[in-house]
Amino acid sequence: MIQLALLIVLAGYCLGILLSLLFHHRPRIQNVVAHGSALLGAAGGVAVGAMGLAAESPFVFSLPSTLPLLRYAVRLDPLSAFFVLAISLVGVAVSVFALGYVREFYGRHSIGALGALYNAFLLSMTLVVLADDGFFFLVAWEIMSLVSYFLVVTEHEKAEVRYAGFFYLIMTHVGTAFIIVTYLVFYQQAGSFSFDAFRNLSEPLPQALQSVAFVTALIGFGTKAGIVPLHVWLPYAHPAAPSHVSALMSGVMIKTAIYGMVRVYFDFLGGEFPWWWGFVVLTVGAVSALLGVMYALMEHDLKSLLAYHSVENIGIILMGIGAGMIFQSYGLTHLAALGLLAGLYHTINHAMFKGLLFLGAGSLLYATHTRNMEEYGGLIRKMPWTAFFFLVGAVSISALPPSNGFVSEWLTFQSLFLSFQLPDLLMKIMLPIGAAMLALTGVLALACFAKAFGISFLAMPRSAHARHAREVPATMRAGMAGLAAACVLLGVAPMVVVPAIDRVTAPLIGVSIADKVLAEGGFAVMPMGTGFASISPAVLGILLAGLVPLAWLVAVALGGKFRKRYYKTWGCGINLTPRMEYTATGFAQPIKQVFSTIYRPTVKLETELLEESHYFAKHMRFETHIEPVFQEYLYDPVVRSLNAVADRLRVIQTGSLQLYLSYIFVTLLLLLLWVR
Repeated sequence: MIQLALLIVLAGYCLGILLSLLFHHRPRIQNVVAHGSALLGAAGGVAVGAMGLAAESPFVFSLPSTLPLLRYAVRLDPLSAFFVLAISLVGVAVSVFALGYVREFYGRHSIGALGALYNAFLLSMTLVVLADDGFFFLVAWEIMSLVSYFLVVTEHEKAEVRYAGFFYLIMTHVGTAFIIVTYLVFYQQAGSFSFDAFRNLSEPLPQALQSVAFVTALIGFGTKAGIVPLHVWLPYAHPAAPSHVSALMSGVMIKTAIYGMVRVYFDFLGGEFPWWWGFVVLTVGAVSALLGVMYALMEHDLKSLLAYHSVENIGIILMGIGAGMIFQSYGLTHLAALGLLAGLYHTINHAMFKGLLFLGAGSLLYATHTRNMEEYGGLIRKMPWTAFFFLVGAVSISALPPSNGFVSEWLTFQSLFLSFQLPDLLMKIMLPIGAAMLALTGVLALACFAKAFGISFLAMPRSAHARHAREVPATMRAGMAGLAAACVLLGVAPMVVVPAIDRVTAPLIGVSIADKVLAEGGFAVMPMGTGFASISPAVLGILLAGLVPLAWLVAVALGGKFRKRYYKTWGCGINLTPRMEYTATGFAQPIKQVFSTIYRPTVKLETELLEESHYFAKHMRFETHIEPVFQEYLYDPVVRSLNAVADRLRVIQTGSLQLYLSYIFVTLLLLLLWVR
């Protein structure tokens, strides 16, 4: 059955790649063929993931290659099955959404090329998490990076899109270089690129080489994941890409980096590492989470705001994984499994609600043709279904009960608070500090999405774009509805999710903890059964859902039959206009002032006074900017240094063919002397 499901995955995506390029000048057919094939492949991926999680043993398959060191080997174990399931669930919803959304590109871009790249993107991500060979993994990883680059620059006629694509291409290849170094460290000891050889070394890696592998994996995979300070490409690439592609990039592509980290740390290295590795991961996660949400609050471009929240949530995931690594280093295996379980729970949760939010942003862009929240307003009347689905995503990412984000962040909190069982005083102090940073992150995330939803959907329209907006097509609403339902189910059904993720963590940590996390028949979550804290998301969801009809019954009992009356909002006798509404800038201003040391804002105010009186202004122009600290003080100096070195080396490029031949001759001579 697994073989058949894998064949469906391969056939669906490959048909989408090939058939999308046919039917020239018939974009409607290309759209249906491309995304229908992707839907078939993703549905097969859901089956593969589900069967892989339920299987008693890993499924392994390989084909020989004519290239040395390369084997087309795949392995479906619980870890890879979990990520295949996450990729495919989002792929199903996004493929349905794209059937309507891609109509916006008719006549402007090649729908066939866009559809072929879209299928190749989903296929490459699936192969990345299935690969059982380092060389094959790198091939799939490179295809994923290149295909996503071409998708990012879909609207390449815009200069800012070309810059975003170039920036992303550089950063992703820097990360790939570090991943290559990681695999070369294992290859040196194993003599093979086989993952099975990596995890079954004849002699363990020396501690120094293990630390090298840890650091290079953190940098290599962290670049793709978007950890601070390697996050700078996300706010460029995610907004530039088509919105359905942004949903895949933010929802699942960056999760392939989480897969890579877990695979290297807990599988290849056997989960045996010094305490400082976990502390570094925890610290990077905490800093990424806090800075990600802080910069998101300052954004008025909705897709840029969501991109920074990807940085935040990757940080939350790494906090759970980092806590698990710390517990593992001290031999507290049950707590280590809890931290890893919390991180993976948030991984799939983030895939669902971030995919939903990017689809919601794409719907707003489709209806209004702008990403600027300052030009939205009043859209809840024009687009009620989009508003509802976006609200579900906003509640989930803000970790409000009974959403899925609440459950996984609550488990992360518990793993951090249980640090009192650690024997090391420093770790007993640092993990609760991490919990405090996570709490601050949660508060700021709630403020950010109060801004995003309120400014976008409430009050009055602020522009002609918002006044003439209409609800999006049914396929787009269906895609959002699927992810919204997944957010709710993942929140209220931990009795299903926790045992499934426990099947992933148990082989990596060596212990099963599902029965120690769930209580009362699975309806209550009680980590380690200590009575330290407990919550019942299902009961909480039922109670909250019951409050709505209860409030209605009370209102009817006290006030009688409902009647609608329309009045103007009282504004001190003044007719209210959209210019009087709260803006995104005004909403974020208090937070900008509180954290001005980090934001380092610059303000520019230009005033043109009346000729008759210098006490009254004719025109005023106000601009405020956040200083891009990481780009200005980290990346720009590196670029300037590289340019300076390139200028000095330019002297060897004279254009003389004879000189170039002499370079080759000298190089060959030196190589012969070296190998002699």
